[in-house]
Amino acid sequence: MTTESTSLSLLVLAAGLGSRYGGLKQLEPIGPSGETLMDYSIFDAKRAGFTRVVFLIRREMQEIFEEQVGAKYSGILKVDYAFQEKDDLPGEFVCPEERSRPWGTGHAVWAARKLLKNDLFAVINADDFYGAETFEVLANTLTAGKDDFSMVGFCLSDTLSDHGLVSRGVCKVSYGLLESVEEWSKIGGNPLAGLNAKGEPLPLQGNEIVSMNVWGFPPSVFPLLEERFCEFLKGVADPLTSEFYLPAAVDDGIRMKIARVHVNQATCSWMGVTYKEDKPLVVEAVQDLVNQSIYPSKLFG
Repeated sequence: MTTESTSLSLLVLAAGLGSRYGGLKQLEPIGPSGETLMDYSIFDAKRAGFTRVVFLIRREMQEIFEEQVGAKYSGILKVDYAFQEKDDLPGEFVCPEERSRPWGTGHAVWAARKLLKNDLFAVINADDFYGAETFEVLANTLTAGKDDFSMVGFCLSDTLSDHGLVSRGVCKVSYGLLESVEEWSKIGGNPLAGLNAKGEPLPLQGNEIVSMNVWGFPPSVFPLLEERFCEFLKGVADPLTSEFYLPAAVDDGIRMKIARVHVNQATCSWMGVTYKEDKPLVVEAVQDLVNQSIYPSKLFG
């Protein structure tokens, strides 16, 4: 747990379009009193010692977020908003008019740079459930007094969907340190397989550690992100669709020996609603946690 003098911020990535899910799944009710998965993460983060939450959203989402999300945390945590906009680019780079969306998760974290430039902070997805222990680990590693990065990884087999293929950052870890993280896509099937970063179909075992976008960063991450984002934009394969991924930026930092990432394997289960058909099982699992008194039947209010 953190001390009273330690201030920690939680950056919640909530700008995704939810295209596979077919709607704004960040606000989908899951808990017995209408809680979202995001509510459980913020509840757990508060218990672990986080005092501020920054929602990374699209600007047109601000009103609905303030009404349906931000308002419920009033008096519990400090709430701020950062905006991911496709035209927010470093240096002299200009976004093509034809591009319809922002530039991915690396761009999303970089977009919060002004609000978090002096903060120790964790990054999570809005539409995932990570468990209380995950936030305790993040709080402890962030306040360890080092300028290192940290990550909580999950077992691949625990992050799959029975209703479609998924994308995951597959990690190589040695002696508790991240050696590399590679974005794989179209993971699923029996036997388990997916496409690696080169688009090659390869088998997977299921016991691989994967990144579910759970990171702990000091402010020094922002110069790294900006440098890697500039390099990405200089050589972007498709300026209309290519994305700058956070794991890829961290992987570059490791390869260049300017980033050191401590990896903690999750001791609790990940849950997420990638497809609509995933929801009933997640609702049932959350209700079971409530029945065990791990969470109250009503989180806020």
